[in-house]
Formats: sequence, C-alpha cells, structure tokens
Amino acid sequence: MIAYIYKSRRKDELYLYIAKKDDFSNVPQALYDSMGKEPVFVMEVELSLERKLARENVETVMKNLQEQGFHVQIPPQIQNITNFKEPTNYVS
Repeated sequence: MIAYIYKSRRKDELYLYIAKKDDFSNVPQALYDSMGKEPVFVMEVELSLERKLARENVETVMKNLQEQGFHVQIPPQIQNITNFKEPTNYVS
C-alpha cells in the first residue's frame, strides 16, 4: 500500500497520510484547514507490515487509510521541563 505524506504549514511535526496523492477529499475540512493554506508534500512511502515507521504503528496507519482514506500523525508530547529529575544513578 502506498501512502502520501504531507506536513502542516502551521503545526510542527503534524503530518497527514493520504491514500491518493493530492486527494484530500476524505480529510475533514476542519482538519485540512488546521494544516495551513495547503499541506506540503513530503514523501511517498510504501507501507507494509514488515516495514516499521519512526513514530507510527504501520498497521494503524494502513487501517486508517483503508477505512477513512487518511491518517494523522500528531506531534509527540512535549516533556514538561519542571518535572525533570536527574537520574538516580548519577556518579560525581
């Protein structure tokens, strides 16, 4: 299965996978609008259960593409710096 990946012009690390290049007809209008003027094409990728993706579960991506025609990769959760703790095995 081939997926076409686009990045948001507004939100860093927000990506949209679609099943057909430049066909956003299955993407909800609110989601499309939230990505900026027009999402930026990043790459075409061949998806298979044998190929892992960096941040997404390939099986979930494939299922979403088949069932809804798109998949959204949201930015990773930012760690709260105020909760940072030094490792307990710190050696001075």
